Amino acid sequence: MTTTQLIHPLRRAASPAARRTSTRRFFVHPTTKTTDGVSDARWVRPALCLLLLLTAAAYTWDLTASGYANSFYAAAVQAGTKSWKALFFGSLDSSNFITVDKPPGSLWIMALSGRVFGFSSASMLIPQALEGVAAVGLLYASIKRWFGPAAGLLAGAVFALTPVAALMFRFNNPDALLVLLLVGSAYCLVRAIEHAGTRWVLAAGSLIGFAFLAKMMQAFLVLPAFGLVYMVAAPTGVRRRLGQLCAGAAAVVVSCGWWVASVALWPVGSRPMIDGSPDNNIFNLIVGYNGLGRIFGASGPGGGGGGGANFSGATGPLRLFNDLMGGQASWLLPAALIALVAGLWVRRHAPRTDRVRAALLLWGGWLIVTGAVFSFGQGVIHTYYTVALAPAIGALVAMGVAICWSHRDTIAARVLAALAIGASAGWAYALLERTPHWEPWLRPLIAVAGVVSVLGLLIAPALPRARARISAVAVLLGALAAISGPVAYAADTITTAHTGSIPSAGPASAATGAGFPGGGGGAGGGRPGGLPGGVGGPPGTAGASGRPLFGGGAPTTGSGVPGAGASASGGAVPGGGGAVSTSAALVKALRSHASHYRWAAATSGSQSAATLELASDEAVMAIGGFNGQGGNLTLAAFESYVAKGDIHYYIASAGGGGGPGAGPGGSSSSSSITAWVEDHYTAETIGGQTVYDLSSGAS
Repeated sequence: MTTTQLIHPLRRAASPAARRTSTRRFFVHPTTKTTDGVSDARWVRPALCLLLLLTAAAYTWDLTASGYANSFYAAAVQAGTKSWKALFFGSLDSSNFITVDKPPGSLWIMALSGRVFGFSSASMLIPQALEGVAAVGLLYASIKRWFGPAAGLLAGAVFALTPVAALMFRFNNPDALLVLLLVGSAYCLVRAIEHAGTRWVLAAGSLIGFAFLAKMMQAFLVLPAFGLVYMVAAPTGVRRRLGQLCAGAAAVVVSCGWWVASVALWPVGSRPMIDGSPDNNIFNLIVGYNGLGRIFGASGPGGGGGGGANFSGATGPLRLFNDLMGGQASWLLPAALIALVAGLWVRRHAPRTDRVRAALLLWGGWLIVTGAVFSFGQGVIHTYYTVALAPAIGALVAMGVAICWSHRDTIAARVLAALAIGASAGWAYALLERTPHWEPWLRPLIAVAGVVSVLGLLIAPALPRARARISAVAVLLGALAAISGPVAYAADTITTAHTGSIPSAGPASAATGAGFPGGGGGAGGGRPGGLPGGVGGPPGTAGASGRPLFGGGAPTTGSGVPGAGASASGGAVPGGGGAVSTSAALVKALRSHASHYRWAAATSGSQSAATLELASDEAVMAIGGFNGQGGNLTLAAFESYVAKGDIHYYIASAGGGGGPGAGPGGSSSSSSITAWVEDHYTAETIGGQTVYDLSSGAS
């Protein structure tokens, strides 16, 4: 079978008119210009509505079981509902001592929801779920334009059912908004390529700029692919293409630069400290901690990273498939790569503006560049970052199916489909072997379905009388083999409460130890060694899964309390960071005369402060920030705050980690402050915590 035959398949026995009608019912032929002017079949709109409704139902199912999810961001959302200044900067506390270590874009949406509906787990997490539904809809629209409604529906379904997507669109980390805006930008780029429209290029750039305000430099990982595909495929001259790309780059800078400039030019003394930046500089946070530090680690350019292997395994080309990362998003990654390579090969002689190749470059470039950074990054790369790969995987799988369907009479298309199904089924079986006691019936089901599907696709042409029936059965079994694993992992993720700084999709992996984020691995929890988000236990100890998908005990928080924890009036903070218990007695003390102080208390680390804030609903000063790379006070500055009566209590150890020195680059400011407080104030124990009343006067 030659390349020419795959691009221009042999005619079927049916008439050309009948064949065109049959094909249009499911897919638009990949060489057509667009779906504009092509009336959708009656089933398209109901199918799209069903996809979006099922996605919404899955992403909002028992959503508040995770309580406040990641208390670090939840506290910032709470602060934003109280202070417009805290909302603008993304401050951890309403008194604006320090920001979170990310830009505030995602916090703005959650906090505005809290201002309208009141701050709660639901008002914070429902916007995240709706962002997931919107992202699925935009991916559908992007793929439908060039490959038809069935391909769009398939892309959206694969994306929605990716386990890490089911996790992050039910969580309060910034990845949800990041992915939504990037998919929106890809849709705008698709529209721009159709007619070389400048307005669509500007829209694509603007959405990437706003995505920067969700998670900084990670938003720019799609830029190489976006720039390349526009230069290759836009139907206009080179000079105009270059000019439009420059305009798009300017839109990126303007749409994120206004906030960066505001923070940089704001008087340092009247804004919160910048977490993640030891020198309290927004550009240090952008380029170092959230930029080059993620790629090169703490010792490389920019610093601020380090410890990536602790969270996602050793670097290398197979990192996305390892015991930590594999179960998150890699289920259909082999099929996506097969579709990318095969598609580029058969379209290698197509005209410059060929849209099949353009789509492959767009989504394939997104996948390759982002996947390479996650695979080889020496800094902190968490397993849940892989949610950024899910739209590209869904798009490539759907495009591969559309191309094979359009050429379904050729041997080459059948071989390609059989190869993709075999690879997907084999990899799903390997992933499920990492959790051998979790739903053991899935592995033989996938193995048998995969083998029968591959054989059916290959032998059907030799049985002309039964070819249609055999092919239909083979396709159905292939779909079953390919999606059963991720669907099961996504279902487990949806029915499990997740809290902490390191959430992970799917059941606990036996290869990594129960509760450690793996392929899947636990519901997230503390960082190793007492880093922010936990109390020193292994990651994933809070709410770790591993129970049967269709039954089993209730998930627990890190404090061992079933469900999401007690209310903020006392006891465990709902879903807080490492689910550290905050006693009713300590909450009462923090609330006493709180209006007389700027901060009800000061403590070491953002995670500890966040836990206290969520429990007491009062501002708490987080000395040292998330991991000691921000918010480091001199002793003299701390004494000045105390002298002015700004701080009521000093809590020497609130649990939850995250204090100075806990991570790379940590400082000793907390230890000097603690030593001074111990020398000048009397300790008392409240609810198991060592507390110093700074209003009593220094001895």
